[in-house]
Amino acid sequence: MNENEFFERYLRHLSSQQLDAVRTTDGPVLLLAVPGSGKTTVLVNRLGYMLYCKGINPENILTLTYTIAATRDMSERFRSIFGEDFSYSLEFRTINGICAKIIQHYGRLIGKKAYDLVTDEKITGKILTDIYIKLKKDFPTESDIKGVRTLITYCKNMLLTNEEIKKLENDVDIDILSVYEAYNAELKRRGLMDYDDQMVYAYRMLKGSPELLKFYQDKYQYICVDEAQDTSKVQHMIIGLLSGENGNLFMVGDEDQSIYGFRAAYPEALLDFDKNHPDAKVLIMDQNFRSNAAIVSAADVFISHNDMRHDKHMQATREKGTDINYIQLNSRKNQYNYLAKVAADAESQKAVLYRDNESIVPLVDILERQRIPYRVRNSDMGFFTHRVVLDIECILKFCMDPFDEESFMRIYFKCQTYLKKAQAERLCRIASNSEIPILDAVEETEMLNAHVKAKCRSLRTHLSNMRYEEPYKALTRIERFMGYGEYLENNHLDANKLFILKMIAGNESTIDGFMRRLQELQEIFRDKEPDFSAKFILSTIHSSKGLEYDEVYLMDACDGVFPNKVIEIKQFADKQELKDFEEERRIFYVGMTRARNKLNILTYNDEDSTFVSEISIISPKERKAEHKAEKKKSRASVKKMLRTNNYAVKYKDTNNVELPAELVIGQRISQPKYGQGVITDVSVDEFDIPTKFSVEFDDGAERRFMYPYAFETGMTLIK
Repeated sequence: MNENEFFERYLRHLSSQQLDAVRTTDGPVLLLAVPGSGKTTVLVNRLGYMLYCKGINPENILTLTYTIAATRDMSERFRSIFGEDFSYSLEFRTINGICAKIIQHYGRLIGKKAYDLVTDEKITGKILTDIYIKLKKDFPTESDIKGVRTLITYCKNMLLTNEEIKKLENDVDIDILSVYEAYNAELKRRGLMDYDDQMVYAYRMLKGSPELLKFYQDKYQYICVDEAQDTSKVQHMIIGLLSGENGNLFMVGDEDQSIYGFRAAYPEALLDFDKNHPDAKVLIMDQNFRSNAAIVSAADVFISHNDMRHDKHMQATREKGTDINYIQLNSRKNQYNYLAKVAADAESQKAVLYRDNESIVPLVDILERQRIPYRVRNSDMGFFTHRVVLDIECILKFCMDPFDEESFMRIYFKCQTYLKKAQAERLCRIASNSEIPILDAVEETEMLNAHVKAKCRSLRTHLSNMRYEEPYKALTRIERFMGYGEYLENNHLDANKLFILKMIAGNESTIDGFMRRLQELQEIFRDKEPDFSAKFILSTIHSSKGLEYDEVYLMDACDGVFPNKVIEIKQFADKQELKDFEEERRIFYVGMTRARNKLNILTYNDEDSTFVSEISIISPKERKAEHKAEKKKSRASVKKMLRTNNYAVKYKDTNNVELPAELVIGQRISQPKYGQGVITDVSVDEFDIPTKFSVEFDDGAERRFMYPYAFETGMTLIK
């Protein structure tokens, strides 16, 4: 089939950008594809073009996708368009799939059997549980094991050294390097490997065996990679070895949609693609065919606040349609009843998207109570086994049963009793022998000083008073007056878990009822069959990746939740904090671009939202260009202001002081009396001329100054 015939039959409906991507088959090519730009259509048609127009042997083409479901979908898409001719000869694999093939091949070359792949999470979970108990002397929760497993995946996919792994311990409450080494040693002892090992081993085999590498380079002369922004560092390195520096590598992705940092996604490979492949072509598909123009325009402005990205702008192909709808609620807690009403009235498809699985637990509670149909995509039960949730349950159990030793030993040090472990155990023994409540035992011993006794009596009084309180009030007491809120803050634990619990507690009248409801909700999330006829869909943004909905509601868009942490001054943030914050922004961007026709964003009078504010203001690039054009005007305004100020004119005339036309947060200054420091805040008037500013000096003191007086009296910028 010649190219004209192929075009008439298969490619006539493609845009010029899509056609360009289909026809560019030789050498390293990076295709940057914005949301809704038709990347899967391009990938599938490009395969057909390579086979029918370029005459490339299908056995020399390898197409790598992110998930098994995606390999299946792409294979079926190809078959539906081009029929059966080549569909069974083409190889669609996940990267783990090709790694398994490489390992088996290498085993045959050296005459050794490969380790068995662990496919049962219960086996790795049991190994990690045993290691955790040995190291921490405590039983882990499901959430603890999930967290450790995620960290191990990150370490292996990023190929971290022991020193780099050690640095991660600043953010976790465990010696992760010891866990990592013990886990790997146990797998090897059993002759096992996990999915992450599979990639690390395949990479090492390709690096260490020129014969093996040449075989696969000769076999896979054309490599196509889908969702390249979600590919990890070790995966990119495997792909790099297979394709070689100047091989026929076609990578499709968008660093703006890289949202799997916790799995070691490595969008830097897209940013450095032309550096790693000197003769690379970088193509852009910036036309969004999915969302209305209002959504596309707002999303493009929003994502341009990120710095770690290619310079591209998403273009709309549809008309404006409906503007983004900002739903202003009095409080974050009001969103659950509001969304329940939306669900009850839903006659067409509506999707609620959120950052974390826990966001919808109070909403599901209400939907179940009111028997409103809904469907959750990929529900997760991690919330119910999180340490904060288990702590609250233990405090409430001990409240209802003051003889409960197990609960007391889990919570005594979290409620500001200042008891040592040996003292807490001694109280339990005294209480057991005397058959009295544990906290009453403080009156039976002289081993405690007056301060500790007073704290224990205070806890006993709180527990006694809250026994018959409504659960919402009881949880507020635990957080504010029993020291648990301070414990969360000191240990950098997520206080949002407590907010979710309080939302559920608000629908119960007794502590017993609240405890039962938590158990019921856990069973609902675990056992409920999905209702595929439901119009109301609940999904994390991660689970919605690659999908689209007629109408989308973005919930929990408030600082401290989404994003989890706000960076107010970039200059004071470290590299990892900046990277994490930009990923949070990418997640929000992906959520925005799931909407076809209508995007609703919930906002709250009692909460700030950095991300919502960024949607409606001009992008940093636009602001920079605007500032450049206004710079001369600003300087002229300053001079005019000075001329009208007799004191400033007099001082300037006699001392020839040159005033800065603008003050920039992060700029270092020198002041005769206080020394050197950094500008941390600037107030401006209606003409954007500075009026006051704050400086944090190197000795830690922060002081406020007037502009221009501070510079007239000796302050200077350090250039």
